[in-house]
Amino acid sequence: MESKFYEKDKLLVFKINEEIDDCSVQKIRGKVDYEIERCMPKRIVFDFDSVTFMDSAGIGFIIGRYKLARVIGAKIEVTNLSKSVEKIFEMSGVLRLITVSKEVVNL
Repeated sequence: MESKFYEKDKLLVFKINEEIDDCSVQKIRGKVDYEIERCMPKRIVFDFDSVTFMDSAGIGFIIGRYKLARVIGAKIEVTNLSKSVEKIFEMSGVLRLITVSKEVVNL
């Protein structure tokens, strides 16, 4: 996973480069939380361009970051969703809380 903070826009971008399951969520959760708390962004974007698989652990991960973002007054967006990942987000109801962005942010 890569991350980049754009100070001018108070934008924090996370590019996820792996499948999102219980094992990978345990690895990336700490880094993501640390970066959010360190940067205090106003907008957080998770780029799913390289994600081909996600299970319920991924939903829990995103909801947890959504709650953290609300505490600091930030908004969360997801982008570059594959059809299968988008379907999981739709079925879980997460898309009622989080925006799907069409904007591409390069790291």
